[in-house]
Amino acid sequence: MALLVPVGCTRLTVPLKAHVSLSRRRLAISAALSSGPKAMDWVEETSSFFENDSRPIMLFDGVCNLCNGGVRFVRANDRQRKIRFEALQSESGRKLLRRSGRAPDDISSVVLVEKHRSYIKSEAVLKIMEYINLPFPQLAFFLQFIPLFVRDFVYENIADNRYNFFGRSDSCEI
Repeated sequence: MALLVPVGCTRLTVPLKAHVSLSRRRLAISAALSSGPKAMDWVEETSSFFENDSRPIMLFDGVCNLCNGGVRFVRANDRQRKIRFEALQSESGRKLLRRSGRAPDDISSVVLVEKHRSYIKSEAVLKIMEYINLPFPQLAFFLQFIPLFVRDFVYENIADNRYNFFGRSDSCEI
């Protein structure tokens, strides 16, 4: 089964399985429309971030006190300096969000961007834990057995209320 998506005077064919949900169809249409001649290759556009330094980049909300505390925590427990940091609100952060398939103004989640992959929400937190010092990689190993929908449910509830619980700062940690 394929979905025909009109684009200007041409049509794009987007292969879809019969059981694909409506939201996935919308994503396929959106991807097909954005892959036209005017679409930017954000992986290529941001490849310079990984040319001289292959360490992953942790994107965080620069005005969130919880997020800034998370950055301080990761820095304190990353003795080998395996992770770099960038605010979601910065120009580089916005580009890396695009690279990760997110909207450039989406500050709803921490994002970990590696050279060939990106992680969001609870997956980003677990991946960050794998990079920092003991005992966090071991803790991440056990937490991965909690179903993703449960981990993300907890993550989203904290993220949605982070300003109420922890407040905002006037400036970014970095």
